[in-house]
Amino acid sequence: MLLCFAGWRCAVSPTGDRLYISSYGQHKLCTLARDGTLLATFKDPALLWPLGLHVTPAGQVLVCGWSQNVLQVGWEGSRKLATLYTGEVRCPLSVCYCSTTSSIIVGHQCTDTILVFRVE
Repeated sequence: MLLCFAGWRCAVSPTGDRLYISSYGQHKLCTLARDGTLLATFKDPALLWPLGLHVTPAGQVLVCGWSQNVLQVGWEGSRKLATLYTGEVRCPLSVCYCSTTSSIIVGHQCTDTILVFRVE
């Protein structure tokens, strides 16, 4: 039985062995194996209404939601590694990492703007 329904976004690991699904209504991130087996569930007070989800070429999982922050979750999908940004991210809808500029790009629904910040 799949315990992660009402998925909003999905992303695949660089190796193709994991599928990450943001479950908007349940405030969580689910990690599935290639065969659909639920491997992990991540739920944290810092992640509300997860909307944006991206997996970098290095396998880093980025997720953002109405909690107005960008989180990095471990590749296994069960724990938060870092809060990469918090603050002016109003109504974040999407997140993406650009390896060319070493930047994280966050799109906003409420303000029709994007936020770009460099990471080390």
